Amino acid sequence: MPAKEKKYKWRRADYQEKTRGLLVVNTGNGKGKTTSALGLLMRAAGQGLHCCMIQFMKARNDRYGEHVAAEKLGIEVHTMGDGFTWDTKNPEQDQKTARATWELCIDKMRSREYDLLVFDELIYVLSYGMLPLADVIAELSAMRADQPALHIVVTGRDAPAELIDAADLVTEMREVKHPFSAGIRAQRGIEF
Repeated sequence: MPAKEKKYKWRRADYQEKTRGLLVVNTGNGKGKTTSALGLLMRAAGQGLHCCMIQFMKARNDRYGEHVAAEKLGIEVHTMGDGFTWDTKNPEQDQKTARATWELCIDKMRSREYDLLVFDELIYVLSYGMLPLADVIAELSAMRADQPALHIVVTGRDAPAELIDAADLVTEMREVKHPFSAGIRAQRGIEF
């Protein structure tokens, strides 16, 4: 006879009293920053936590595998970008989009409705100077002080030292080998 699975009665108030929220940074040049954040979202949703992901750069009309899976798991996802903008033709529009997306992040943090928030690609926006780093760190710090159980995950290459210093957990993805170098294009279920 298999061992009986231990079941926990979910009570959000108990969870928040016993949890120390983390600021998690997934950075580096290797693949896996968003994928890791998605894994945390899946794990948290499986524990009954209220989760939301906001994507800064992926185009708002694109549908990736994570969007379909998140809907099935009850994870809220907002894809807000204009597409990847490292070679932008309209920096003013990119800054406007970044600001609107950050305002949504602030609204979600202040709502007190979530246990885990993922701000995917925020670090790219900071690296490109589309948002003031000091303002973002100040807002993250204020929210963490106000909601000590709130977990926040941010992703993107080239995390600034100030963000790394503020974080509780920093993982740097380092590329050792990538199929693109061998001429293998992005594949369904792996990259999108």
